[in-house]
Amino acid sequence: PLEEAYARPVSNQTLVEHFEISLQTPSGEVSTAVGVPTSFVPVTAILPLMRGLGEEVQRLELTRVCEAGQTASCHKGCAACCRMLVPISVPEAFALANRMDRLEQPERERLLSKLDLAQQQLARAGVLKQLSALAESPDPVSDESIEPLNRAYYALRMPCPFLDNEVCSIYDDRPAACRELAVTSPATDCQDMTQQTIRPVPVAVRISTALSLLWADLTGSTPRLIPLPLAVDWAKRHQAEQRG
Repeated sequence: PLEEAYARPVSNQTLVEHFEISLQTPSGEVSTAVGVPTSFVPVTAILPLMRGLGEEVQRLELTRVCEAGQTASCHKGCAACCRMLVPISVPEAFALANRMDRLEQPERERLLSKLDLAQQQLARAGVLKQLSALAESPDPVSDESIEPLNRAYYALRMPCPFLDNEVCSIYDDRPAACRELAVTSPATDCQDMTQQTIRPVPVAVRISTALSLLWADLTGSTPRLIPLPLAVDWAKRHQAEQRG
């Protein structure tokens, strides 16, 4: 769990205020300096910073795992976990939709087609309505309440729409939940992620949860997590909310 987080001013300028952000985690402290414009910026602008902090925290955890004599077994092309339900925060959904808009038309249309096919498969399996309800839920949703949905989704073994030849096509912009997942158990065990033999690397700070809470605080709304296959459509429908 996150033990402490604080931000303190380092210096003030006319257009940018500088802060040092520190996180105290069970594996050690992570710090970074950040310049925050005093004028309006979209909430998606904080994503690179939050992703960087999350990756630093993960590196600390991986170092602790190595010191205990274990090694993460994840590597490029090992995409068994890319069949799991990935929840993303509202800022991540908006950022993903913006990234899609910047793509060349053929690539954008290809990915949108894959997202549409994924939604069709989810509809045939009878889980699309549940996923849509989760994305639009006006009330906080607990991990326990969505566990049956997680299992129903994983039972489909449906590849992530952004997966090409077992490689992530949006790797640099992949969701925080994907960045945080690593295991020390044999890679072959990941063919069934429900096995008791799976040994995940601990996650001290869940960035998607932090971003969801931040969004809820900024907008006075409910923290929400959006299923990845629905995220681009969700962001388009809620585009007016992007300014927070």
